[in-house]
Amino acid sequence: MAIQSEVTVLSTTAMKTVFEELGPAFERETGLRLNLTFGPSLQLEKRLAEGEGADIAIVTHAGAQDLIAQGRGIAGSLADIARSFIGVCVAKGAPRPDLSSAQAFKAAMLRAGSVALSKPIGGGASGAHMASVFERLGIAAAIKDKAIYGAGGPAGLVGLIVARGEAEIGIQQMAELMAVAGVDVVGPLPDALQSVTQFTAFVPTAALAAHGGRAVIDFLHRPAARAVIKAKGLEPNRLY
Repeated sequence: MAIQSEVTVLSTTAMKTVFEELGPAFERETGLRLNLTFGPSLQLEKRLAEGEGADIAIVTHAGAQDLIAQGRGIAGSLADIARSFIGVCVAKGAPRPDLSSAQAFKAAMLRAGSVALSKPIGGGASGAHMASVFERLGIAAAIKDKAIYGAGGPAGLVGLIVARGEAEIGIQQMAELMAVAGVDVVGPLPDALQSVTQFTAFVPTAALAAHGGRAVIDFLHRPAARAVIKAKGLEPNRLY
């Protein structure tokens, strides 16, 4: 059987800017071409569970574990790549909300006329978490009337909604906010409200180029790649 020269990648949108920078170097070094598809982790996990093929998938750690347990991933291929923190953005030059405490964040949310978010159901990992945060802070009803939800994926980033002037404040994974040139990233959520998402890679059992999937994982674990991952707003996992 001929060795496949194309590597199909299904990845969380949070890794998009990482692949944009590292992809060409990987292709030059290995001779393998990357076929990249990005989307919200929960959506990708559903697609993989339904049998969609890929040579490497990067989703949440829990999702990757579940897919391997379902027989959709190769046991032993699981590899943590990076941790992601949820952050807040505003349009370039706009006043920055106070994120120094949970109460300061609550006050900022109540003052804002509109807030852009990932969908709480079927969207990115940040959407479900923020729905629980607003419930905990007792402002879920107030936010419901001012929430604008991104469509998900690279074209539906929360930062794009803010950059277009359609929302005052945006909340999403830090790496996804940093991917939009027209916004200022204020910073991460207060520690008391933060949720850290572990993004993990694995090789699906339906992979046509499993060797390529493993090569991508090895490449992402190199020191130079880990430096890029950090520069793009993620916290690379340490190797032991």
